[in-house]
Amino acid sequence: MATTAKYQLQINPLVIKVDLLELPEDLQSDFNSLIKPALQVNPATGEPFDCHKLKGDLQGHHALEIFYGGEAYRLVYRIYEKPAPKRVKILSFGLHDPAYEKAKQRKG
Repeated sequence: MATTAKYQLQINPLVIKVDLLELPEDLQSDFNSLIKPALQVNPATGEPFDCHKLKGDLQGHHALEIFYGGEAYRLVYRIYEKPAPKRVKILSFGLHDPAYEKAKQRKG
């Protein structure tokens, strides 16, 4: 059963040009087949993944928690409910700490 997208995705170009290329091939594939659809339907919960709201320099952003090959990865994004259309802006995707550092540099 297909679920209708409720949010448009805006992906920072560096996510495509840099971040994805640094990820294992399985995560690159999951980005298109699982992660993007999850964010388009319910970014506040990130289901079927876990997510949490961020604090400090990234307050107002969320992080999708992805564990793969014994490593902790994070996809950092911000949800915009207004103005229409609803959208999710993806800032970074990578290993835990580098993903947060990249997101801080790219926000704004």
